[in-house]
Amino acid sequence: MQNKGLIRLFAILFGIVSIYQLSFTFVANKVENEAETYALNQVTETEEDYVAKREAVESRYLDSLSNQEVFNLGVSSYTYSEVKDKELNKGLDLKGGINAILQISVKDILKGLADNSKDPVFNEALARADEAAKDSQDDYVELFFQEFEAVSNGSTKLASPDIFANKTLSEEINFQMSDEEVKPIIRRKIDESVVSAFEVLRKRIDKFGVTQPNIQRLGTSGRILVELPGAKNVERVKNLLQSTAQLEFWETFKTEEVTPFLISANNTLRDLVETKEEVIEEETSEIDSLLSDVAQDSLDIAEQNNPLFDLIVSAGFQGSPMVATVAIKDTAEFTSYLKKPEVRALRPASLQYAKFAWGIPAKNAEVVNLYVLKSNRNDEPAMNGDVITDAAQTFDIAGRPAVSMQMNTRGAKIWEELTGKAFREGGNIAIVLDNIVYSAPGVSKGAITGGNSEISGDFSLEEADDLANVLRAGKLPASAEIIQSDIIGPSLGQEAIDSGMTSFLIAMVLVLIWMVFYYGKAGIFADIALVFNIVLIFGVLAGLGAVLTLPGIAGIVLTIGMSVDANVLIFERVKEEVKKGKGQMQAISDGFSNALSSILDANITTGLTAIILLLFGTGPIQGFATTLLIGIATSLFTAIFVTRLLIEWYLKSGKNRLDFYTGLTKNLFANINVDFLSKRKISYIFSAVLVLVSAVMLFTKGLDGGVDFVGGRSYTVRFVDPVNPTEIANDLSEDFGTAEVKTYGDPNQVKITTKYKVDEDGAAVDEEIQKTMFTTLQKYLPDGITYEEFIHGSGEKTIGIVQAIKVGPTIADDIKKNAVWAILGSLAIVFLYILLRFSKWQFSLGAVTAVFHDVVIVLGIFSAFSSIMPFNMEIDQAFIAAILTVIGYSLNDTVVVFDRIREVIKEKGWRGGENVNEALNSTLSRTLNTSLTTLVVLLAIFIFGGESLRGFMFAMIIGIIVGTYSSLFIATPVMFDTLKSKGERKKKAE
Repeated sequence: MQNKGLIRLFAILFGIVSIYQLSFTFVANKVENEAETYALNQVTETEEDYVAKREAVESRYLDSLSNQEVFNLGVSSYTYSEVKDKELNKGLDLKGGINAILQISVKDILKGLADNSKDPVFNEALARADEAAKDSQDDYVELFFQEFEAVSNGSTKLASPDIFANKTLSEEINFQMSDEEVKPIIRRKIDESVVSAFEVLRKRIDKFGVTQPNIQRLGTSGRILVELPGAKNVERVKNLLQSTAQLEFWETFKTEEVTPFLISANNTLRDLVETKEEVIEEETSEIDSLLSDVAQDSLDIAEQNNPLFDLIVSAGFQGSPMVATVAIKDTAEFTSYLKKPEVRALRPASLQYAKFAWGIPAKNAEVVNLYVLKSNRNDEPAMNGDVITDAAQTFDIAGRPAVSMQMNTRGAKIWEELTGKAFREGGNIAIVLDNIVYSAPGVSKGAITGGNSEISGDFSLEEADDLANVLRAGKLPASAEIIQSDIIGPSLGQEAIDSGMTSFLIAMVLVLIWMVFYYGKAGIFADIALVFNIVLIFGVLAGLGAVLTLPGIAGIVLTIGMSVDANVLIFERVKEEVKKGKGQMQAISDGFSNALSSILDANITTGLTAIILLLFGTGPIQGFATTLLIGIATSLFTAIFVTRLLIEWYLKSGKNRLDFYTGLTKNLFANINVDFLSKRKISYIFSAVLVLVSAVMLFTKGLDGGVDFVGGRSYTVRFVDPVNPTEIANDLSEDFGTAEVKTYGDPNQVKITTKYKVDEDGAAVDEEIQKTMFTTLQKYLPDGITYEEFIHGSGEKTIGIVQAIKVGPTIADDIKKNAVWAILGSLAIVFLYILLRFSKWQFSLGAVTAVFHDVVIVLGIFSAFSSIMPFNMEIDQAFIAAILTVIGYSLNDTVVVFDRIREVIKEKGWRGGENVNEALNSTLSRTLNTSLTTLVVLLAIFIFGGESLRGFMFAMIIGIIVGTYSSLFIATPVMFDTLKSKGERKKKAE
C-alpha cells in the first residue's frame, strides 16, 4: 500500500476531528443532566403540577447558562448556546417534538391575486379545481387553469378586468393579454407568495424558542416542512403555524343599535325554527300518544319559544360594543340563525353590511361575547394590520399580559383619524385577528398620535408572546393547513433512545465477539477498525449538522454488518492466497487487492439504493439513508485502509505471525463442493411456488396500508393497565364510524387509526377528534385525569397520547407515488450499473430477477401474517425503506457472487457451469458469514430496538434470508440459463 504515512495522518486527523465534533454533544448532555437534577431537587413530587414546574425550572436553569462558558478547550471556549448549536442533532423520534407539512392554500392566493373577484366563471373554476384536487396529483394552479378553460369555453379570459387584469396587477397584466401570456405571471406570483409564507413561518419559528428547528420548502407544490424537536405544547405550535395573522381594525355598533334587529329576528325565527317540543311530538311512541293532554301543554309552551334569545346567556348593556354573551357550544347555531335569508332581510339600512364576530373566550370559560362590526359593500375594515412595523409583549394598566404595536407613517395617520372619531362619537374600535375580536376598547383621552396601539385580553404570558411574534413576523399570504403531522411525546423519545442504544450496543458486542471467534487476532484488528468506524460516523453526522433518528440508528447498525462484510471479503481472500503458497505479507497485499473489486461493487449498489431513499423519502427515512451513505463511505475507508495499517503494523517486525482463523474455524467451509446449478430446477419450482402464493395473498388479502399510504389519523395511546383493543375499537367506532385498534408494544399501549373526517383540516377538527376520544376512553383511564393531561401525557408523560400522526389523503397519494418511483428507480439504476460493470445483460437480468423474487416474497409474507404477528406490520414509509434496503443487500450479495464468477470464468472459461459452481463454493464462506453476522445485528434491533422498528426490522430479516438464498439459487442460474455459449463440462475419466 502506497502513501502509508499520508493515509495514517489522514486517519488520525479524521479521528481527532470526529471526537472534537462529538465532544460538544457530551458537554451539552452533561449540562442538561445537571439542569434536570437541579429541577428535581427544587420541585418535589408532592407539589401540584410538579412535572410542568420541573420543566419550567429546568428551562430557566439552561437559559441562565446560555451566555455562560461551559466548555473550555484551552485555545477556545464555548457558551452553552454555542455548545448546543454544535451538538449531534437528535430527530423527533429520539427527542420528541412536532413534524408537520403545511399546505399553503393556492386557492387563497389566486383569490387574492384576483382581488376576491365575484366573476362566476372564476369562482366556478375554483370550485371545480377543489373537487379535481381530491383525486389528482397535479398542482392546484394547473387544475385551476384547466377548469377555467373548460368553464369559460373561450368566453372569458384570465386577463379580464374582473379577474387578473385588476388594479393590483395592472403593471404586469392588461386586458389585451391571452391566457397563455397570463399563466406564467400567475405561476410566478404564486411562487412568490409561497416564498413569502416560508419566510413568515421561518421568522415565527426562530422566535419560538426550540433548539435546532428545521423548515424547508418541498418542491413547487406549496408545501412547507416544519420540524420542531423538543416542542411540547402541541396546540401552541399548531396555532403558531396555522395562524394567518389577518389583523384588522373595525368600528363597532353599540348594543342599543343592534337590539331592535335581534328582537325582529327572534320573532321571525319563531315561525321558522322547529322547536324541541315539536321534534319530540313527531317522534312520540304509541305509549306517549296516550298522554295527549300533556303533549298539548308542551305545544302551548312551544308557541312562546324564543329561538334566538334562548341562546343568549346575557345581553349587553347600553353603550357597550359587546352585544350579547352566548355559550360557546351554541355559537354555531346562533350564527346559522343570523345567516337565514329571512333574518338577513330584516336588517335595517344601518346594519346592511354589518359583520357579526365572536370575541376571544376567557381561559376555561364556557361563554363568549358577540360583537357587531361596521362594514361596507366591499367588506373592508377601517384599517388593515399591514401597517404594523413592530410588536412586543407588554402589560396593560391592570398588570395583565398584552401586546403593544407600532405602526408605520400611513398607519399612524389613519389610526389618529380613527381614534379621533371614536373619541368624538363615544365609539369603540375592535381589534380583530383572524376574524376573532381580541378587544374593543373605547378612546377616552382624544385621538392617539404616533401610531402606538395595544391589544389586551385574557392572555397568558405565553399567548401574548406568541401573538407579538406572529404580528412581528407578518401575516401569511394565504391560509396554511397541516396536511401531515407527527407529534411524538418526550417520554416516547427517551424510550426510543434507550431501546435504540441498547440494540446498538448489543449488536456491537455480538459482532466484535464473533469476529474474534472466527478470525482470531485478525478479528481484533477488524474490531478496532469497526469501533473507529462508528466514531467516524457519529463525528461526520455531528459535523454536517445531520439529524440522528431511530431509523438512523438502524442504518448505523446495518453499517456494522456491511463493515464486517468488507473485512470478511478481505480476510477470506487472504486465506485463499495463503493456500496458494504465498508468503504472509504478499498474501495480505494480494488479498486486499483482489477483494477491492467486490467490496466496491457491493457498496456502490447499496449506496445507489440509499440515494434513492434520500431523494424520495421524508423525515426519518432520510435519516436512515443519510447514516447509511455516511456509513458506506467510512466503512470503505476503515476496512480498506485502517484494517490494513493495523495488520501491517503488527507484522512489521517480521517476528509476529497472523493467522486469519482460530482452531475451531480453521477448516470451516473448507473443501465444499456443492453442484448448485444441478439443483436449479428444484430451486425454480420452490421459488415459483413461493412467488405464486405471495401473489395470491397480495391479490386476495392485500396489504395493511398504514396512515402514510391511505391517509387518516393515528394515535398511540398508553394506559396504566392492559386493555382489550377489540373493546376499544367497538367503543370508538360508535363515534368515528370505523376505528382500527391494535396492541402496540406492551399490552397497556394501543395504536388507534381512523379515517374520520380525513378530508377536513384544521386545529378544530383535530381537537374535536381528540376530545371525543378522551370522552370515550375515560373508563380506561385513571380517575381525575384531565383532557390536557390526556393529550399531552399525564404524570411523567406516560399516560395518554404519546404519539399522534396525521396524513391527508392528497399527501398519502403522493407518498405512494414516490414509493413506487423509488422502487422502480432503484431497480433501473442497479440494472444499468451491473450491465456496465459486467458487460453482459444476462448478469443484470439475473440480479433484477432475484431482487423481484425477494421483494414479492417479503410483500407476500407481510400480507399473509399482518393479522397474526404481535407487532405492527403496516405498509408505510419505513417499510418502503426496508424494501429498498433489502434490494440493496440482495444486490450486494449477488454482485459479490457475480464478481467471483467473472474472475474464475475469465481465467478458466465456463466449462458447462463447472467453474460457476467453483466460484459459488469459493464465496460460500463469505456469503454465510456475512449473512449470519447481519442477521445477528438485525435480530438485536428487532428484539431490543423498540416497537416502532419491529416491522421495519422484520422485513429486513426476511429480506436477508431470502436475498442470500436468491443470490445462489436464482440470480446465478437465471444468468447461466440465458447465456448462448456455456462451454462444455470436462469429461470425467472412465
